[in-house]
Amino acid sequence: MATFPITIAGVEMLKVELQRLKSSDRPAVITAIAEARAHGDLSENAEYEAAREKQGFIEGRIIELETKLANAQIIDPKLLDEDGRVVFGSTVELKEADAAVSVVYQIVGEDEADIKLAKISYSSPIAKAMMGKSEGDVAEVRTPGGIKVYEIVDVKYE
Repeated sequence: MATFPITIAGVEMLKVELQRLKSSDRPAVITAIAEARAHGDLSENAEYEAAREKQGFIEGRIIELETKLANAQIIDPKLLDEDGRVVFGSTVELKEADAAVSVVYQIVGEDEADIKLAKISYSSPIAKAMMGKSEGDVAEVRTPGGIKVYEIVDVKYE
């Protein structure tokens, strides 16, 4: 499997989820399966089937997280020195050409993207349009509503 970029905060988020799955969720579902088995006939036991399904999800997620952590290319935005260019991990202030308001986004990995926290995936159309550009450059983003034009106001590495 190829490596994929992720910030230090993203790695910590994945590690916390992995730890929770292993130390809390996995034992809880094992207990639920044991309790459901105690109820008798497994062929008609909905609790048993639900617990087994949840166990499958948990085990699958554990494998997925371990694989991601093993193949992660950890990038610390504070250590970047890209001469003001937009790169993975940078925080970018944008101003839409048609609006007076500006927005700030950090470009992060797919697992850590959260628009509510102003974190967008490096594979999103807006991030792709900004990559490699510098302060003062214009980025054109194709959206379902047409092309939007953004001016890059500031680029930080924090």
